[in-house]
Formats: sequence, structure tokens, C-alpha cells
Amino acid sequence: MDMSAMDTWMLIIATLLAAAAAVQGANYVRRGVRSPWTMIWMLLSFIAQLVLLGMRGDLRGACPLGDTGEILIFSAWSLTMFYMAVGSVYRLSLLGVFTAPLVAFLLGLALVPGMMDPNPEHVLVVDGWREAHAAFSVLAYGALGLAAVAGFMFLLLNRRLKDANMDNGLFRNLPPVRELSRVVRRLLVLGFAILTLGLICGLVMQKTQGMGAHLVVALCQWVAYALLLIIERRRGMPARKLALAAVALFILSLLIFPLL
Repeated sequence: MDMSAMDTWMLIIATLLAAAAAVQGANYVRRGVRSPWTMIWMLLSFIAQLVLLGMRGDLRGACPLGDTGEILIFSAWSLTMFYMAVGSVYRLSLLGVFTAPLVAFLLGLALVPGMMDPNPEHVLVVDGWREAHAAFSVLAYGALGLAAVAGFMFLLLNRRLKDANMDNGLFRNLPPVRELSRVVRRLLVLGFAILTLGLICGLVMQKTQGMGAHLVVALCQWVAYALLLIIERRRGMPARKLALAAVALFILSLLIFPLL
């Protein structure tokens, strides 16, 4: 079996494991029961993603962020990593029911033909600043993406509370809205800090023709999150608006993928 076939099979395995976490988690939630299997399936998918990224890194001789498929896989890995950390610290196991479909979607997109180079060129000279810029930027997506997922959970729960409709098993198992709001804020701060590191590395790295389009977009993204956090810090912001902003900004930030 050649390396491209191994990559594909490992990616399929990671995708199926994330999909299993989504399906089984949803089934348990529908019955109003919490299940530890969501975290287990996600952990197995995380390991498969990590192995795949290691294989791609060996092929490239550099951080595996050289094509759109690798960026999608790295983003799914980052999102899964932050989910496992946040889910265990805040005991938000139900977060996986919302995170797993997004991870499976990102990995599924990477399976689309043409997304991943089957025979990437091995890099002889590595620009450390460029590598750090790409890695930190995608890691930031993991934290900011999870903030969006938690924000989406908050919006769902908030709407059900206003409608006084909590009969569905999903909403009986959701954590308190105050806890979700706290998680959204902390993930936004964490993601912004990592994004700042990525932007600094991008400004320091060697450039052939000034700031590229990806740096301009990254800077605009950084400014948007900075304004959100400044407004929330100085003037205060209702939890619902903060959750909406977290979801909207993450969706818009996905536009940077083709430019990385």
C-alpha cells in the first residue's frame, strides 16, 4: 500500500470515528441519557488525525499545512483537542454532540478529490516563522471554533428557556446557560491569544512581495475579534449577543482557509 492510499484510509477512519461520536451521542441525548462513548469515539478520532498529520509531516518534511486538505485535517484535530480539554475541565460532555458533526464535516471535506496532494514536495529549507504562523493560526481556529459551538449551544438553550420548552432530552442535559456563557468568553480569549501569536509570526516571517492576501485577511480577522473582546470587556455585552458574535465571526473566518 503506497503512502497516498494509507493517508486516505487513515482519513476515512478518522472521519468515521467522528461520525460515530456524532450519531451515537445524538441517539443517547434523544433518550435523555448521557454517554461516555462520545468522548471515547472523539479520542480515537483524535489519535487517527494525529497519526495522519504525522504521516503528512514526514512526507513534507515540515508542518503539514501545505494544501487545503491538510489545513482541514489540522483544524479538525485542533477542534477535537480543545473539545477534549474543555469538555473534561468543565464537564461539558454534551459539547461533543455538537462538536463531532463539525469535526466529521471538516474531515469529510478533506476527502474530496483534489483537496490533498497525494505526493507533496519534500521541503528542503523550512522557514520557522512561516511554520509557526500557519500552525498557530489553525490552532486558533480550534479554540474559536469551539467557542462558536458553545455559543450555538447557548443560543439553543436560551431559546428553549424563553419558550419554556425543555421536554426534549437534549435540552434536559444541557449545562446551565451561565456556564456556557463563561466557556464562550474564555475560549474567545484563548483563541484570540493564539491568533495573536500566529499574526506576530506572520509579520516576522520572510516575505517575497510584502504582506500576502492571507496575512491581510488574518489581520482583519484579528481586528474583528479584538473589537469584540474590547467591547465585551469595557462596555459589557449580553451573553446572547456574545454567543451570536462568536458563531458569526467563526463562520466568516472560514473564508481564510483558501488563503493560508
